Amino acid sequence: MDSSQKAWGNISMRLCCAFCLPIKELENAIKLVDPHRDALYSYEDAEQKIIRDDEPWKRDPHYFKNVRISAVALLKMVMHARSGGSLEVMGLMQGKLAGDTFIVTDAFRLPVEGTETRVNAGDEANEYMIQYLELCRANNREENIVGWYHSHPGYGCWLSGIDVDTQIAQQLQGPMLAVVVDPDRTISAGKVEIGAFRTFPTDYKPPAGTGGDDYQTIPLSKIEDFGAHASQYYSLEISHFKSSLDSHLLELLWNKYWVSTLSQSPLFTNREYGNKQMLDLSQKIRNAEKSVQANSRVGPHRTGGKDTQLEKIVRDSNKITSEELTGLLAGEIKAKLFNGVGAAARGEIEA
Repeated sequence: MDSSQKAWGNISMRLCCAFCLPIKELENAIKLVDPHRDALYSYEDAEQKIIRDDEPWKRDPHYFKNVRISAVALLKMVMHARSGGSLEVMGLMQGKLAGDTFIVTDAFRLPVEGTETRVNAGDEANEYMIQYLELCRANNREENIVGWYHSHPGYGCWLSGIDVDTQIAQQLQGPMLAVVVDPDRTISAGKVEIGAFRTFPTDYKPPAGTGGDDYQTIPLSKIEDFGAHASQYYSLEISHFKSSLDSHLLELLWNKYWVSTLSQSPLFTNREYGNKQMLDLSQKIRNAEKSVQANSRVGPHRTGGKDTQLEKIVRDSNKITSEELTGLLAGEIKAKLFNGVGAAARGEIEA
């Protein structure tokens, strides 16, 4: 097995662990609906045309509120994101609209050039997309493109200034969704780190106090870009589902990679990301110390009686500690369960 096959094997096995074990299904909130649920994959062109002609999202900037992503589409996106390493990757999502919900049934990668901060989709990507969709139509796959996804390796799920501009351009063409996947945090936490977003119209000003999304750790190098554009988009609620075919495919993957899954540790698989997190935290602590010293005469900047800068550092520190402890405990449990199993079996045979 060459290095590329091993890399794909490691990606697949970690994701199989995330989707196939019952406890992981709970963590990722993947719901198995009854056999009639496969209707989520049915596509009625006339129904979709009525929705698109009505364009209710133009009357209400917050019209779309939910996203439902199939397990296989989620698997494809995270595997693609992980394969890019420290470089951003990009792809498109297929599906349909159902009321205020995007239903994502599938996803496919685009051949784009990525850097550590952006992805550039050129003519090659456009040609690939057209050919891919033509092949889908030829095989009775009528789903439309409902959005694009890309990766943020190690720095969370949000839209940068470039992402906001890209999404604004996409939404001019119709109802489109932007999804961001963080492959490093996914491996570290054992739960898919994903966000779904829609931008506001350029002439729309959101009401004050509506941008209160959950706190997330942002590296120092990205904080300025994160804060500068946060008011230009909003996040959608994400849920996951799987069909009977999805269940079968995931079971096959789990059967193939379960040994490797149990033998892997996120502390080693994701060591570079863990080191970067600790270095970033140490820099934040040094900056906070300088800030406290500089403001010692007038008192620290406080909101509600708390030092907000130090409070964020504590939350970041707790997150890193939790992930490291989880990895250590997982290693200890595996050692207790499996170390010596082979020797014990040999002893029984000899006896």
